[in-house]
Amino acid sequence: MKKKIRLKKSVLKKLKVIGVIFCIILAIFIFYSVQIHSLTSLGYSKEASRKILFSFKKEYVLSVGKNETLNAAFESDDYKEKYCDQYSKIEYQDQDHLIRNINTLIEKGYSNNNISMILAHGNDQDVTLFAKRDKINYLEEFFSVPYAKLRNYDRYVDYSNETGEDDEMTVLAVNLDMDKEDYVDPVIVSQYSTDMLVNKHRSLTEDFEPEDLVSIDSEYAADDTQAGARIAVNAFISMYKAAKKEGYDLVINSSYRSYQDQVELCDSYRQLYGDNYVKNYVAQPGFSEHQTGLSFDIGSRNSNIFAQSPEYEWIQENAHKYGFIQRFPSKYEAITGFRAEPWHYRYVGKEIATYIYENDISFEEYYAIFLDD
Repeated sequence: MKKKIRLKKSVLKKLKVIGVIFCIILAIFIFYSVQIHSLTSLGYSKEASRKILFSFKKEYVLSVGKNETLNAAFESDDYKEKYCDQYSKIEYQDQDHLIRNINTLIEKGYSNNNISMILAHGNDQDVTLFAKRDKINYLEEFFSVPYAKLRNYDRYVDYSNETGEDDEMTVLAVNLDMDKEDYVDPVIVSQYSTDMLVNKHRSLTEDFEPEDLVSIDSEYAADDTQAGARIAVNAFISMYKAAKKEGYDLVINSSYRSYQDQVELCDSYRQLYGDNYVKNYVAQPGFSEHQTGLSFDIGSRNSNIFAQSPEYEWIQENAHKYGFIQRFPSKYEAITGFRAEPWHYRYVGKEIATYIYENDISFEEYYAIFLDD
């Protein structure tokens, strides 16, 4: 028979103590896990939840509910207890130094609403630089415009003082670099897209070519030398056929032009009409939309003056259905920087073209509002 092992009373006592300690630790762990879960289930990170618990802010956070700015504050080394309530009232932005900049802006005397406005109009670098400057008392002057940029504030002030334009026009003009001299220090556009913006302040490089450049059949063009981006050519063909069914006869008179083609065109016009004409009416090389392959000069096979033709009336009402816009209407000359060209149509895609048509705005305005970063 095996002997039963009997533990000494002292050992049993120690085991009981260990058991009690283990139960206490387990209970604490379960309690801690439940508390953490109550916060993480609201959307707070584990890191933020731990800090919330150890700073005894759980009840406050539960009363606030899910709040991304508060979460970022508790995650940050820049968290300040005295600003806790303000953090929860400031709209969150995904920025590296969000809490540090909020602290600085609070200390500058900005309201919660003003801080939310500042954060919404710039990236992390913009906000960091803006936070270093003296407090600006009338932020709404320009930043009530949704697409205003924090980094452009001084230019807004200068342009508004110089021109007397209202806030919205000032923001639009400066964002489009209209406060700068034409053709000087342009933004270089290197990425091809159907919504790319090319004008007197945004230039293509000398070697830029559109993607998928194709020849245009002479059925749709004035001659067999025309070419364009495939997507724009196919869209024009669809528009051409729709117009043809209704008795209208469209034709492409001019399409893709390379950088060198534009050089030669400028030289030709300069010899004929002089420098002043070229400066005012002809896009400089690199600044012509024709180099994108997305723009066509469209005419009528039945009329020498397109703007007075039935085809012009038809295309005015129907171009957007095929992704085209009249690029340079007369009423937007001050914004586009080019004189009216009733024949110049640009492919931007059906969605953008329809929005521009329905809201009666220029492509520059659409770009500034929706596409500019």
